[in-house]
Amino acid sequence: MKKKDELRVSVLRMLISDFKYAQIEKRGALDEAESVQVINRAIKKRKESIEMYDKGGRPELASKESAELKILQEFVPAEMDETVIRQKVEEIIAEIGAKDKKDMGRVMKEVLSRYKGQIDGKVAQRIVSEKLGT
Repeated sequence: MKKKDELRVSVLRMLISDFKYAQIEKRGALDEAESVQVINRAIKKRKESIEMYDKGGRPELASKESAELKILQEFVPAEMDETVIRQKVEEIIAEIGAKDKKDMGRVMKEVLSRYKGQIDGKVAQRIVSEKLGT
């Protein structure tokens, strides 16, 4: 606030509000994983908004959402890149002993629970389906 960074103040106020709503919904304090989930939901909203504004021909609104997205991403662990995700998925497939597409649900559940907030679910799903031949 002292730096007069209105965008950052606005984003952080919105985030505090999201945390309060999540606490009310849970009826208690949030742990770290739940806090990261709240931030990830806000990030997802921004990404969807950017896509919609780009399709709608509103670049000024898309750039504002992009700036907000960058601020929010400072508060979550960095996502793994695709090569690291591929390696982690291969390890879990070997550990579980998954052989075909019937095991995809078990593998995805394990991947997402171990690396929650660090892995993009869509990328992980694509890699798992490639590995299991679906």
